[in-house]
Amino acid sequence: MRDQIGIAAFHSGGSLRGFVVTGRWPSTTREWAQLLALTVRVASLPGLLPTSTVFGVREELPDDPEPGTVGLVLAAGPVLGETAVEPGCFAQHQPPALIMLHPPSETTPSLPENAGAASGCVLLPGLPYLGLDHRAAWVEAEADGTVTSLVSKVNVDPGRDPDTAVLAMLLAA
Repeated sequence: MRDQIGIAAFHSGGSLRGFVVTGRWPSTTREWAQLLALTVRVASLPGLLPTSTVFGVREELPDDPEPGTVGLVLAAGPVLGETAVEPGCFAQHQPPALIMLHPPSETTPSLPENAGAASGCVLLPGLPYLGLDHRAAWVEAEADGTVTSLVSKVNVDPGRDPDTAVLAMLLAA
């Protein structure tokens, strides 16, 4: 049996700063969608994520890692505002995945009864000119942990969705 994927959130100053990943990295679009679902459930907790934020996957280890740690998912910055992440900021060192999390205050729920849900997107950049398609997943979840929407796709055109378009822009040089 393959190692389990573990994830633990960490924060500073009351704001979500990232996640420690243990065991192994997700290897399929489905596993990335499951990891995204966990991160969105954390983002749904009141006050933990002040605004829509981009997170980059980093395969390097933190200082003094616990046994089994494989890497980090770190907040790169907000999507909008003076401290927003800038286009092309990941062009020099392209991460294997980028995640955007939206707090409940910035999520338009898929159904009216899902008011208060958070949402997010993970983009797994491919190399289309080599036949490796972009993949992505989108999740909406409530604070009680209920996942109200989960969609994953291969052969994604990043320009057809606002979240994937922003994430692709951050990757482009």
